[in-house]
Amino acid sequence: MERKRILNLILVAVATLVLLINLWNLFQSFSPATAQQRTSLTVSAAISLSPALTEIKTVYEGSNPNTTIIYNFGASGALERQIQQGAPVDVFFSAATKQMDALQQANLLVNQTRHNLLTNRLVLISPKSGAVLTNFKQLTDAKIQKIAIGEPKSVPAGKYAQEMLTKLGLWPQLQPKLVLGNNVRQVLTFVETGNVDAGIVYTTDAKASDKVTVRLTAAENLHSPIVYPLAIIKNSRNPAAAKAFVQFLAGDRAKIVFMKYGFGIVR
Repeated sequence: MERKRILNLILVAVATLVLLINLWNLFQSFSPATAQQRTSLTVSAAISLSPALTEIKTVYEGSNPNTTIIYNFGASGALERQIQQGAPVDVFFSAATKQMDALQQANLLVNQTRHNLLTNRLVLISPKSGAVLTNFKQLTDAKIQKIAIGEPKSVPAGKYAQEMLTKLGLWPQLQPKLVLGNNVRQVLTFVETGNVDAGIVYTTDAKASDKVTVRLTAAENLHSPIVYPLAIIKNSRNPAAAKAFVQFLAGDRAKIVFMKYGFGIVR
């Protein structure tokens, strides 16, 4: 009888110890220290940045294993609207200043975190075996039936293309030929697949494809400066981690990656 009572006491003690261990583990999973170790950042970025930022994600997470970078790629205008509507975003990386200006005017950026980081160029491309174009006026030729550009209202590359074609006096003539893409990568795809005769994209997009040929590079005085600004969004759930990632993007290691993909660096 005494042995049975001792055995029961031992079982109760073991059960209590297991319960305490489980409670401790549960507490640890909700503790501030653990939460800090499992930080995730949502970065809304222009789709033209996708190859470079994808490589940077691997580099950054390799040296910051407790931070997970989640990208939301798209047209800068569409991403800006999402942020205006309250989307949970930590960092915004735009392909134009217009969208960043709108967020700043709406007081949605963390003060003094906005800065211009990258530049790009605008190029005319065609399929590898497509028409050989030596000047933009040739786009009015009858043999050029479809030309792809980004939707000017939401896609910065499309806005720059419209500015350029307007300055060249070609915009009214070319409008019937235009095929508008939801983002610059869709424009690139239209050209790659031969669904259009030519397209206007960034030099970085053209560099990423072996299915197109760059025919012309637009003079920089034909359109607004192509500048990529980034900033931390005011409703960021992880402002400290966001600041660290933005600082990394502006650092020498990330700049090497950006230049590898054809971007220029703002001086």
